[in-house]
Amino acid sequence: MNHDWLLVETLGSEPVVVARGLQTKNLVPISVFLRRNPHLMAIQSAIRESVQAGQGVSTITPKNDRVIRTEVVRMSDGHVHGVHVWIGPTDLDPPQRPIPGPLIWDLTSGVATDTVESLRNSGMNPDTETTHDRTFADDLPARDLNTGEAKVLAMTVKPVVGNTLCTTWDVTDHRGEPITVGFVARVTLEPHDDGSDRMICRAMNWRSERENPAPPVDNLAQRILNGLACPGVHRVLVDLDNWKLLKWLDDPAPFFDWRHRDGGSARIHPTDARHMARMTTEFTDGVTTAVLRMRAEDGGWQPVHMTINRVELDDDTFAGLIALRLPTDDEVTAADLDRLD
Repeated sequence: MNHDWLLVETLGSEPVVVARGLQTKNLVPISVFLRRNPHLMAIQSAIRESVQAGQGVSTITPKNDRVIRTEVVRMSDGHVHGVHVWIGPTDLDPPQRPIPGPLIWDLTSGVATDTVESLRNSGMNPDTETTHDRTFADDLPARDLNTGEAKVLAMTVKPVVGNTLCTTWDVTDHRGEPITVGFVARVTLEPHDDGSDRMICRAMNWRSERENPAPPVDNLAQRILNGLACPGVHRVLVDLDNWKLLKWLDDPAPFFDWRHRDGGSARIHPTDARHMARMTTEFTDGVTTAVLRMRAEDGGWQPVHMTINRVELDDDTFAGLIALRLPTDDEVTAADLDRLD
């Protein structure tokens, strides 16, 4: 192997390589990736020791001609998501290490937990972003929806324990600079403090680079979305099963509390449940509209006009595309909203 750092995901039955240096690799088992390397067993042992100890190690190979160095990628809850491993001559220092960022999406509660490193790698400003109690929509930049993000959202909408995803996407960071982000995720089933089991998506991201420049993509779907943008209308993708926000396709709506801790249907006043039930039935066949009262940041309830379309994220995996805006007085009057006590 050359003398780049290898990023190895360690949540499965065998460690898998997801990046060499800055270049993403697609979940290649370490035994396959290094099958011709005479130090494979020593590297596997160092990875195993690092995961068990929860910290990096430095060891000399049996012939005393190589040094193996590791650094763990540990989530704030203590779980090790991966290991960075480097092997080289004993008189050679390793190159600068790109710092991976661990993160978690709790697919049961709809809450994302990040780290400073994952925020920085995704192009966000860790000085202004929180790491805990985030919505999924907080974790994905607003506006453009790329193929990699769509696959992540599809995994979120239809999670299967053991499913994995490794991808790369191009986004614009908070400074307006284009960046490339590598991402790997695995769905697990984990016990919670209350005794229940939760579907968890454990992931890592890193600043990546492509082996070959990405060819220009004529993204017809994105151009159509851009062409349909309207002032005052804020479009967002949601999970149709629980109304949890997934990704904003416009700037986030300022007129309701979309980051509220309870999330999902709790953002809608319970008195409007019958209208939500009607919409759930109607949008399975196409488009539906309604005016519902949504939780405002001041604790009150703001009437919001919404139009929902059903869109396909991946094969047989659907989300809701909701267009939100403030309603007219006539629309509020015609909405048949029950009186609030």
